[in-house]
Amino acid sequence: MGALDTIITGVRHPLELRAMVNFAIWQDFRNIKDESEWPTTFYNRETMKKCWEYLDLTSRSFARVIAGLEGDLARTVCIFYVVLRALDTVEDDMTIPNSTKLPLLRAFHEKLYEPGWTFHESHEKDKIVLEEFTNIQHEFSELEPEYQEIIADITKKMGKGMADFAALSTPEQPVAEVDTIEDYDLYCHYVAGVVGEGLSRLFAASGKERDFIKDQLTLSNSMGLLLQKTNIFRDIHEDVLEGRGFWPRAIWSKYGFNSMKELIDPQREKQALWASSEMVLDALRHATDALDYMTLLKCQSVFNFVAIPAVMAIATLERTFMNPKILKGNVKIRKGETVRLILRATNPRDVAYIFRDYSRKIHAKVQKDDPNLLKLSIACAKIDQWAEHHYPSFINISKAGGGGASTAIDQYSNDARAALFLRIAKEAQERAAKEKSERFMADLVARGVIKQRSPEEEAEIKKKYEEMEKRGAPILMIAGVIFGVLALMLAMGGGVVYAILKFYPD
Repeated sequence: MGALDTIITGVRHPLELRAMVNFAIWQDFRNIKDESEWPTTFYNRETMKKCWEYLDLTSRSFARVIAGLEGDLARTVCIFYVVLRALDTVEDDMTIPNSTKLPLLRAFHEKLYEPGWTFHESHEKDKIVLEEFTNIQHEFSELEPEYQEIIADITKKMGKGMADFAALSTPEQPVAEVDTIEDYDLYCHYVAGVVGEGLSRLFAASGKERDFIKDQLTLSNSMGLLLQKTNIFRDIHEDVLEGRGFWPRAIWSKYGFNSMKELIDPQREKQALWASSEMVLDALRHATDALDYMTLLKCQSVFNFVAIPAVMAIATLERTFMNPKILKGNVKIRKGETVRLILRATNPRDVAYIFRDYSRKIHAKVQKDDPNLLKLSIACAKIDQWAEHHYPSFINISKAGGGGASTAIDQYSNDARAALFLRIAKEAQERAAKEKSERFMADLVARGVIKQRSPEEEAEIKKKYEEMEKRGAPILMIAGVIFGVLALMLAMGGGVVYAILKFYPD
C-alpha cells in the first residue's frame, strides 16, 4: 500500500488506519527465525528452513497464522500444509494428463515414505513443492510417529477424493464440472473438510486441545467447507479463464446458463449475480457450525489460527456478495480491514459478533427481486440468532482485577430481556435481604435478646394495630402533638428574648 493509498484509507476508514498503526507498533509475532525458537521451529536445519520458505511462497496469509501456533505444533502444521500444497498442485495442474495425474493422486501418501522422490512435470506456479519434495519428505520423517500417521491418512483421503473427481473428465470436457450440491459438498470435503479433520487430530495429539476435539468431524468439516466455498466463490473469474469449474451446475443452470464460461459474459451480469447470490447462501449454511467449533477451543494460539481465516471468509463473502467485480477479476478485502479483524478475532464472543455484523451487511445488500431473498434472510438470521443466544448483546463484559472479567446487564438497553433480568436480579436481592433479616432475628430470639411471642400474642398485637388503622389517629393524640410543637416554639422564642434583654439591656 502506497503513501497515497494510506492517506485515502485514513480519510475514508479512520478506524482501519488506527488498527494498522496499532498493529505495526504493538502486535507481537512469533519469530520462527529467532535462535530462541529453534528448539521447536528447527529453522536452523536446512531442510526445515526450506519448508518454512515453501510455506511463505505458497501462502503468505497462512504462513503468519501457522507460525503463531505454540511450540512444535507450528512446525507440524507447516509440514502438513506444504504436503497438501504439493498434492493440490498436482490436482490443479491442467497440463498433467489423467494417465499420470490419477495414479499419482491416489498414491501420493506413499511418496511421504520415499526418500528422494520428486516430480518435475508440473507447470503450476507452486511447482517448487513438487520439484523439491525431498526436503518436505525428510522433515515429515522427522515428525513424531503419531503426527506422521495423521498427515499420511489425510493425504490419502484427499488424494483419493481428488482423483475420483478428476476421473469424471472426458476428452470433450477436459475439466470435470460439479453437477449437484451434494457433489459440491463432497468435493469441498475432500479438498478442505478432511484438512479440518486433520488439524483437529493434530491439535488433540499435540496436547494443545482436549482429546475430544479430534472426534468433532461434522464441525471440523464445516470449518473447512466455509473457507473453501468462500475461495471458490471469490475466484470465479480466474477459474473460468483457466478452464476450471467448481460452481455446481445445480446452481448456475437455474439462471439459464449452459456453461460456466457464460457466467462472466457482461451481457448476462444480472443472471450471474443471482447465481452468485445462491453461492453465498450455500456457503453461509456452514457459518454456525464454524462458530460452534471455535467455542470448543481452549488454546489461544490455536483459536487465533482457526478464527482469523474464518473472519476473513465471512468478510470476503460480504465484500463479494452481489458485487459484479468478481465476474471481472479478483476482489479482496482492504488491508486495514484485514488488520482490524485480526486484532478483534481473539475470543469466541467477538468472533460471533463479527459474523453477526457481516451477516447483517449481507442481508442489507439482498435485493427485493433476488430469487433467494427469503432463504438469504433466514441464513443471515440464523447467524444473528446464534450470536445473540450464546452471547447476549445486553450483557456487558469488562476487565476485572487479576486479569479476569466481570459481567453486568446494560441498564440502558432497549432489549426486553434486560428489563426482565434486572427485575429478576432485584427480586433476588430483596429475597436475600429478607432471608438475612429473618436469620438475624432468629439469632436474637435464640440468644434471648428478644422474647419469643406465642402465636396468640402475635395475633392479638396484629389485631390491635389493625383496629388503630381502621379508627385513624385519635384526636387527643393529634392535639397533643400540635400543643407540644407550639409549646416548643414559645419556649425557644422566650429564650431568645431573655438572651437579648440580658446581654443587650440598652
